[in-house]
Parts: sequence; structure tokens; C-alpha cells
Amino acid sequence: MALRRQSVLRVSTLSLALGAVCLLGACALSPAGKSGNAHVPEPAKPVDLSRYVGRWYELARYENGFERDCEAVTAEYATRDDGLIDVTNSCHKGGVNGALDVSKGRAKMVAGSQNARLKVSFFGPFFFGNYWVLDHADDYSWSIVGEPSGRYLWILTREAIPAASVKDALIERVRALGYDTSMLRMTRHE
Repeated sequence: MALRRQSVLRVSTLSLALGAVCLLGACALSPAGKSGNAHVPEPAKPVDLSRYVGRWYELARYENGFERDCEAVTAEYATRDDGLIDVTNSCHKGGVNGALDVSKGRAKMVAGSQNARLKVSFFGPFFFGNYWVLDHADDYSWSIVGEPSGRYLWILTREAIPAASVKDALIERVRALGYDTSMLRMTRHE
């Protein structure tokens, strides 16, 4: 029985990791293949990695195949001694109390991007995808993340359930960046 649980956990972790690679543009398109922004902007400001690391809660995202049925989504970033960033993505499948699905990867900074562009991999040194911090609060209480195709977008906050005024302001900021806000899928948290 314990061996079967380990096998299920490995398959589940592998499926989330595979999805993450797709997220990062290394594989497939979003389910509809639709871009929510034909003219993705450059990141708005530099990123202080010492302030960016830590836990983020997904407030909203563009729907994608690898996060299908995911709620209570978090992303955790931690610096490493070799200059890379550890990335741990988690979600609960089927609802906020559903089975936990975890994927681990690493990120490296893109030279000359003031730490606002990263390359992230969940499958070793061969498959890196784009991760752009398009904008963030001065106090790092929120972040808007995308990639060059405009097919993927995430709104991240430090609180699982931010105030309605914060949520509304972030959706408006996403709109101002040129994204189709009707494509946003709000993420449920407990």
C-alpha cells in the first residue's frame, strides 16, 4: 500500500512538473491556444530577489492544461548557494481541500534583465521556459507574471485572500498592461 502511494505521488508530481514546463513555453499551448496579449510589455521595474523570494499565493491566472482543477495554488522561491533559485509550485486538485500536487524546479536570472526575467526549469538543464515579472508592488505584496507569448499570466499576492480593493486594483493593472481580463480565472483559497 505504501509503495502504491509513493507511485501515485511520483506520477502526480511528474504530471505537475510536465505541466509547468508547458506553462513556461517549452511545450504545448494553452487549451485554446489563445493569447491574452498580443503585445506583452517589458518588465516595468527591476526585481530585488532578496525581497521576491518566499511564498506567493495565486490570486488569478489564465487557464492552462497543467493547472486544470487546481485551487489553493502557491509558489515558493528560495535562493541557493549556486546563484539559482529553487522553485516549488503546489496546488490542490479538485478543490481547496483536494489532493496536494507539488512540482520542484529551479530558475536562473537572465543577464541584463535586472532580475525581472528568469528562465525556469522543472526537467534539468535542457528545458528552460520564460518567467517575466512584469510588475510588482514596491513592498513586494503582489506580482504580475507572464511570458512573451501572452498565453500565460498569473497574479500573485503574499496573502491567500487579499482585500477586494487590492484584487480590483490588480485586475485593473493587468488590463493596463494590455491583457484581456475576461480570460482571468480566479483561484480559490481556504
